[in-house]
Amino acid sequence: MTDNAVLRLRAERLARATRPFLARGNRIRRCQRCLLPLKQCLCATLQPAQARSRFCLVMFDTEPMKPSNTGRLIADVLPDTEAFQWSRTEPPQALLDLVANPDYQPMVVFPASYADAGREVLTAPPAGGKPPLFIMLDGTWTEARKMFRKSPYLDALPVISVDLSRVSAYRLREAHAKGQYCTAEVAVALLDLAGDMAAAKRLSDHFALFRERYLAGKPHHQGSVTAEATESV
Repeated sequence: MTDNAVLRLRAERLARATRPFLARGNRIRRCQRCLLPLKQCLCATLQPAQARSRFCLVMFDTEPMKPSNTGRLIADVLPDTEAFQWSRTEPPQALLDLVANPDYQPMVVFPASYADAGREVLTAPPAGGKPPLFIMLDGTWTEARKMFRKSPYLDALPVISVDLSRVSAYRLREAHAKGQYCTAEVAVALLDLAGDMAAAKRLSDHFALFRERYLAGKPHHQGSVTAEATESV
């Protein structure tokens, strides 16, 4: 598999850029598919999986272009994953259409503590219902909170909040606080809750290999680094 929704979104974002996007480590020669250093490329290891669950990534500005982004890993494993650039006032029509699709049960993945009083909060997908559509707000924690607060077209949807209750394995960008997890880690937990165990295992393995090779490609990977996180959701 050589393409997915995040890579397409990345290409669109790069095409609109008025100046080069210089991510940390931009001097490293990278595979333009997995964004890892060429010596650490993991493209040959990609193995898509089948799942009843579906994911929709709503990504903040330059997030698709960051080599450390882990939302892309979900799209690697689950090819029907969708990805959209976030807009407060002009959401893509395709995003609105997907959210309104009667074949799925859409829900916004976010910590319950941020939901307004009266908003439905779930701790697991409804049993025996429609396939879940997990809408993930992909960015730094500050960006994710902004997207959650300022996306009125998502306000009527239930929030799903899960507690991973473990130390995050994510060390590519530092979380701002305990209980914050990267997008791929949260997706693994959601797949588990939804009963998509094989897909959860495949994504977990893919994330572990990505993390290992990403850190191996950093000159001083034990030092401080900076953050994509989804708080314990």
